[in-house]
Amino acid sequence: MFAGRGPVLVVREAAGWAVRFAAYDEETDAGVELPPAERVPMTVDTPFDLASLTKLFTSVAAVQQIERGTLGIDARVGAYLPDFTGAARHGVTVRQLLTHTSGLRPELPLYDCADDAERLALLRAEQPVGVPGTYCYSDLNMLLLQHLLERLTGRPLDTLVHDGITRPLGMTATDFGPCPGAAATEDQRRPWGKADRGLVRGEVHDENAWALGGVAGHAGLFSTGHDLAVFCRALLAGGSYGPARILGPDFVDLLFTPPGLGFALDQRWFMGDLAGRGAAGHTGFTGTSLVLDRATDTFLVLLANTVHPRRRPTPDNGPRARAASRLARAVRGR
Repeated sequence: MFAGRGPVLVVREAAGWAVRFAAYDEETDAGVELPPAERVPMTVDTPFDLASLTKLFTSVAAVQQIERGTLGIDARVGAYLPDFTGAARHGVTVRQLLTHTSGLRPELPLYDCADDAERLALLRAEQPVGVPGTYCYSDLNMLLLQHLLERLTGRPLDTLVHDGITRPLGMTATDFGPCPGAAATEDQRRPWGKADRGLVRGEVHDENAWALGGVAGHAGLFSTGHDLAVFCRALLAGGSYGPARILGPDFVDLLFTPPGLGFALDQRWFMGDLAGRGAAGHTGFTGTSLVLDRATDTFLVLLANTVHPRRRPTPDNGPRARAASRLARAVRGR
């Protein structure tokens, strides 16, 4: 856990195990623990599979293009990706991708496709199933945004994130996988998983991102608490950190203008008492989250491998909310 206010990092702590289990035992519904000598302790430098926190970096990369004038926020996706006929036919816009209001379903089973050509064909043909303008959280929004950015710039997403965000900010521990030293995630197998991969460590947990080679707009990044603290600090400071600038203040404001571009706003279920006007953040399925409170210039990064050794049907978001509430009481004096 990392937390800070203004330029001061006030919490930098680690607890537990980066790798504790060798597998999950279906019969006992428990993890098969490694011998103590083989377990890997968590440290403040342990990298984590960020899961959907990756969406924040894809969103910032998109807003960077908006700031440069090369991408129109209300432009139709079909203007950039005419071969993505499903989205083009329905007039899906860039803003709708960034705000999860495109009407696209939450995901597609890309992990069951035979090859990349079949996966791409599914994405190109996918049409909105909901009413455009109505919120529906969808990984497909960020996958389409990834393809748009790559077509627009001629560069892959991992390069855009590295050159535009992580390298300027000095986030040397942040990159798409593989990441051999990362905290372990799941003993991934059907029926609870969507692929049969065994214990996953150092490769992206998300099955679709894995099927896409580990670089995807919705998942795939690995990072540390320190690096994410820098990312948070840059956004709270209007897009700059030290001599580096990744966005201008007006475009950081655009990220946090309701309903939020890529960021969730004022979500008490994981922000706890930090929720309120000016609070933004996101969660990741593997157990990651971050919250930015612009009202108090405060951030909280909480990284956990809660799917180790296996995911549960109903995740417990209580620890996220409680940590955020304790920080809120400390900075607001209540």
